[in-house]
Amino acid sequence: MENFINYQLPYLHSNYLFASMIILSLVLIFLLGLYVYTSFAYMYIGKKAKVSNPLLAWVPRFGPSIIAYKASKMHWWPWLLLIAYFIPYFLFFVAPIFLIIRIIWTWKMFEVIKKPGWWALLTLIPIVNLIIIGIAAWGD
Repeated sequence: MENFINYQLPYLHSNYLFASMIILSLVLIFLLGLYVYTSFAYMYIGKKAKVSNPLLAWVPRFGPSIIAYKASKMHWWPWLLLIAYFIPYFLFFVAPIFLIIRIIWTWKMFEVIKKPGWWALLTLIPIVNLIIIGIAAWGD
C-alpha cells in the first residue's frame, strides 16, 4: 500500500497543477476579453464626445477614467488622488473619494453624449455596467 501511495502522489499533484493552469488560463482570457470590450466601448464613447484622443481608453486600469474626465471637461486635480495608490494604507481613505469623483465624471460624460446622467449610478452594478457602457457606446 505504501508503494502505491508513493507512486500515485506525484501524478496527483501534476493533475492539480494542470487543472489550476487551465483555470488560470480561462480567467486570464476572460479578463483580456473584458479589457478589450471596455476599451473599445470607451474609445467609441470618446469619439462620440469628441475627445481629442479617444485611444486613451486603452490605458490599462485608468483608461475609462481618462475618457470620462476628458469628456466631462471637469477639474484635473482629482488625479492627484492617484498618488495614494503608491502610499500604503492611504489608499483606503482616498479610493472612495476618487470613486465619487469618477461617478461625477461619468454622469457628465453620459450627458455629453446625450444619454441620461443617472446611468452613471448603474455602472456601479457589475454586469449592468458592461451593458450600459455598450449601449452608450454603440446605441443611437
